[in-house]
Amino acid sequence: MIIAVFPGQGSQTPGFLTPWLEQDGARELLEAYSEHSGVDLIAAGTEWDADQIRDTRVAQPLIVAASLLSWKSLQTIAAEPVGGVAGHSVGEIAALVAAGVLSDTEGMRLVGIRGRAMADAAALEQSGMSAVLGGDESAVLERLSALDLTPANYNDGGQIVAAGALAPLAELAEDSPRGTRVIPLQVAGAFHTRYMAPAVDALRSAAAEVAPEDPALTLWSNRDGGAVTDGRTALDLLVAQVANPVRWDLCMASFAEAGVTGIVEFAPAGTLVGLAKRGLRGVPSVAVKTPDDLAAAAALVTGANA
Repeated sequence: MIIAVFPGQGSQTPGFLTPWLEQDGARELLEAYSEHSGVDLIAAGTEWDADQIRDTRVAQPLIVAASLLSWKSLQTIAAEPVGGVAGHSVGEIAALVAAGVLSDTEGMRLVGIRGRAMADAAALEQSGMSAVLGGDESAVLERLSALDLTPANYNDGGQIVAAGALAPLAELAEDSPRGTRVIPLQVAGAFHTRYMAPAVDALRSAAAEVAPEDPALTLWSNRDGGAVTDGRTALDLLVAQVANPVRWDLCMASFAEAGVTGIVEFAPAGTLVGLAKRGLRGVPSVAVKTPDDLAAAAALVTGANA
């Protein structure tokens, strides 16, 4: 089974959408996505600097728009590209669109609301996130608990992202568990923790106006790595995920159990393929960063489905 994966916040870089605008219909699609999300995605993806596109209000719609644009581009050259989908954090919105649970219009509207609501929630209290690389997982979790920090992302490959107040995050960096390296992340708040509870309420209200379809592809949830077969359940999990940990480690375990034969990560790609190379050794993968990567992705898909 070929699996499509969609990245989360932090994967964007200045100007990364520029080559995609050369694709037929790309500008028109991004203009429509801009209207639905409330962000000028073309300017953000081609002209704005790193600080501007780091803003949660901008980053989340920008990432999902790029994922959907690259997904649609692959579909034009590989009619049935994958058997299953999953997204990391905000990438779950792109995954729900790819699985047919949401239309792309609904997905872009929801990601605009999600980005604004999470930015507003982050502004209520000073908080942040740090990646903890390496070490013994139980020791890392024990240290986070002692500091009242939350393991917000379990990314596998010996990586846990800690989230919470800035003072304990600084203490974690100064006195980290043996064998670990702590890297502060350039994000505006403690995502996937209790700090995001106000954002959950805002997104839930918006999601109540959507009539989701059941997934047409296997769809794995960040909640526990399990496959979701009901559209409303998938949308409810997407909403709750804003204030709950991302279990990407369990998603990758489910990929392995399903017999994954290849992984394609959509723009702005690279992070999830990197995790897969460590957690799913030997499984071929393609990161679709620019349109030049579409041929390799199509070759992987075509070879698997031949």
